[in-house]
Parts: sequence; structure tokens; C-alpha cells
Amino acid sequence: MISFRPVLSVLGYLYVGLAAAMLIPAIVDVAARNADWQAFVLSSLVVGLLGLLLIVAMGSALEAGLDTRQTFLLTTLSWISLPAFGALPFLWLGVAYVDAAFEAVSGFTTTGSTVLTGLDSLPPGLLVWRSLMQWMGGVGIVVMAIVLLPFLKIGGMQLFQTESSDHSEKIVGRSIELIRLIGLTYLFLTSLCLVAYWASGMSLFDAFNHALTTIATGGYSTHDSSFGFFKNPVTGWIAVLFMIVGSLPFVLVIQGLRGQPLVLWRDPQVRAFLVFLLLITMALTIYLGVSGQAEFSQALLQAAFNVVSVITGTGYAMGDYTAWGAPVIGLALLLKFVGGCTGSTTGGIKIFRFLVFFGTVKAHMRRMVRPNRVISESYGSTRLTPELTFSVLAFLVVYLGTVGLLTLVLSAFNLDLVTAVSAAATSVGNVGPGLGTTIGPSGNFGPLPDAVKWILSAAMLLGRLELFTVIILLDPDFWSR
Repeated sequence: MISFRPVLSVLGYLYVGLAAAMLIPAIVDVAARNADWQAFVLSSLVVGLLGLLLIVAMGSALEAGLDTRQTFLLTTLSWISLPAFGALPFLWLGVAYVDAAFEAVSGFTTTGSTVLTGLDSLPPGLLVWRSLMQWMGGVGIVVMAIVLLPFLKIGGMQLFQTESSDHSEKIVGRSIELIRLIGLTYLFLTSLCLVAYWASGMSLFDAFNHALTTIATGGYSTHDSSFGFFKNPVTGWIAVLFMIVGSLPFVLVIQGLRGQPLVLWRDPQVRAFLVFLLLITMALTIYLGVSGQAEFSQALLQAAFNVVSVITGTGYAMGDYTAWGAPVIGLALLLKFVGGCTGSTTGGIKIFRFLVFFGTVKAHMRRMVRPNRVISESYGSTRLTPELTFSVLAFLVVYLGTVGLLTLVLSAFNLDLVTAVSAAATSVGNVGPGLGTTIGPSGNFGPLPDAVKWILSAAMLLGRLELFTVIILLDPDFWSR
């Protein structure tokens, strides 16, 4: 039987941290003389007290560390419960719980889909809380991708096993130093982004919020028109730069900041990711120019911004790219599956899995031509084992199957095909806006039925947890001795 005590102890500390974070928007509202600060203080008290009770009740349970099954359980429970409590301030402010939960799940998973309208006139504390949820979710995603998932060997993530991801049954200790470095780097990049936005002409409030959601590749904005609100092209290029930075492996970013910048370019997935961004951006720029929809300089920014936003799963919008024609809509749908690099804040399938997949297909075709030839598959300088290759292929099958099944379920609610497919893809991939008139870049998820919002909330969590983290909990063998 699994011991829940260490899991509950860690959850207690997470709840206390969440409660402390809720005081930040409360301070913002007090400074703005907005009475909504009470909602954040009350929510903080509820969540904080629960966290303290768990910490005290569990005592020294955490000293023994967490084994593999406890880590699976903790990862899933934390990503479910933190958004559930993060929704409380919305609830105090009169938002229906289904909408509050959807907004909080979308925030913590950095999906960026929203049900709220009139963002320009919302209380400042509420806007800050949306941004903070994405920022906290972003650093949580990085820690999960670098420390936990390689240890759990999910979807080929064991390829990125670090010394801190202990191969034994216990996972604590040496991971702490890596987590500290991730946190400091994340904070530094956020601060750098904030200063850059502010220098480009953003107000300090907008710069703060957008810095939080850019590094997290989350996409929540303080304006209904997202980045279409800002007219300075420099602001758009700053967003492009930091969205890309947020999509790079944070372990390599840390090494780059510590004097080894070439380590990024040596990584196969980083090279593939940057080349892919460049090719798609140039193709779309040429399309916009040839079709007469924009001048070259404007077309280049529009193409780069929207391509990077969709591929990285950030979900910012600079205009409605679905108005550029059917080819762009089809391209946008395909790009929602891609994602950035592993060990980053992005969602989607991730570039490294595509590299492993295409490498496997290439090796298979060579074997078909020369059956007796011994062919070794590799990722960079790392040889791919059959176990790792199978892990990646299994993930791809489950991922695409989940999107397909979710599309079928959403169609049962009389959603049109474009809305159903894009809602499924954007939720599982944690991308942001969908396609179509309702949930496209110029719309939001508010008009959808409540049942659909619950289904999409579950899909966002499932996608963020890399599918198998949740699916394995359904196996009876997981719970047996």
C-alpha cells in the first residue's frame, strides 16, 4: 500500500506557497484602492491554514523521501489541487466555479485559453493573479520536466536524465540544488523581460504581467486584443525573443548564462527547433507578401510573432491570423502539435520526440533495403535504446489518440469540426486559443457549454502531466504492493 503521508506533507508546503502568492494581488488591489483585495486575503487564509495543518499533521513523514509511486501521485495531485485552490479568488469575486476552475487550470498549465472578457477593465489584482498563476505554473513545469519526468521515464524523458534525477527509488537530495538554479534563472529571465518591455513603451503594470506570462509561455494578457494592443514593433520582437527563450531547455540556458553559450547550439533539439521556426516564419512571410496582405516588414513581424506564439504554446495573438486564409488555418492547426524543447515551459509533443520518431522511421527504411545491416539509432551522441524508442512512440500514439477521442467527445456537444478539433489539440497541447469564430484568436472559451469546459480543463491537466503520469494511476497494479 502506498503511504500518503510524504505526499500530503509536500502538498502542505505547496499550499502555503500558494497562499503567500495570493497576497501579491491583494497588495496590488490595496495600492489601487480596489476592495477586491479581500477575496485574495480570504482565499490565502483558507489555503494557508490547510497547508499548515497538513505540514503539522504529517510531521517528519518527508524525511524518508518519495519513491516512484509516491512521485507519480504527488505530481498528479499537485497539478489538480493547486488550480482548484487557485480558482478561489475568482469565486469570491462572483465568477461561476466552472469558469473560475477553467481559468485557473488554463493558468497553471500555461495553456492561456480564457473564458473572461473585458480584460482591459478588470480589477488589477485579478489580472496580476492570472499572470502569477501562469508564472508559477511555468517554473513548476520546468522542475517537473527536468527533475521528475526523466526519473519517471515518461515519453522518452529518460533521455534527459541528469545527475540530480536519481536512478534509485528515492528522489530528493541532489535535486534541490538544481531546483534552486532553475528558480534563480527563471526569476532573472523574467526580470530581464520586464525591463525590456518597459523600455519599449509598455506601462510598468503591463510589462510586469506580460513578463510573467511570456517567460512561462502562457499567453495571458491584460488586454482583450492581446499584443495587438501594443503598436510599437519593438515590443512584438521582444515578445518573440523571450517566447523563444522560454521554449529552450532550462538546463542548457543555465549553462549558457554561466559562460557556455555554445552548449545550446550543440543540442540537436535546439538546432531543429530554431531552424524549424525560421523556415515556417519565412514561408508565412512570403505567403503574406505575395498575397498582398501586408508589406514585408509588417508581414515578417506578424509571421514571426504568431508562428512562435503557436509553436511554443504561448497563445498570444497579434491580429487574427485565421483571417489570412485556409492555408494559414491548416498550418496553425498542425503547429499546435509541435511544442518547444523538453525541459522548457512549453507544451505540445516536443521537438525531441519528433527527432526520435523520424530517426526511427529512417532507420526502419534502411533495414528494409538492407535487412542484414546493423543500424544504430542515436539522438545527438546518445544511442537510442529500444526501451527509449518505444517510450517515445507509445507517447505519440497515446497523444494523437487522446486528441482524436477528445474531438469525438466534443463533437457530441454539437461543436463544429474546426472548433472541436482545435479545442482538443489546443487543450492537450496547452497551446491557448483555438480556431474558428468562437474560440479563435479573436474569441474565447466563454460561450462553450459548462460540460465542455470541464472536459477541456481535464484535457489541459492531462496534457500538462504528459498523459502517462495520470494514466498509470488507473492501473490496478500501481496500487498493489
